[in-house]
Amino acid sequence: MDFETLLREAQGGSRKAQEEIFRMYRPLLIKNSMDRNVFDEDLYQELSATLLNCIRKFVV
Repeated sequence: MDFETLLREAQGGSRKAQEEIFRMYRPLLIKNSMDRNVFDEDLYQELSATLLNCIRKFVV
């Protein structure tokens, strides 16, 4: 499935599509949650919530 279709499904409320997009970006979220080589769980949660919010608001 291409990303645009996946995004549309996620915006339509498909939990499976949202999880797939989240899985795609998880390595980036983890990478950006590191502070001086220490994983910051709070930052990870914030970034995850921001990603889900962006999925909902993105205009295709």
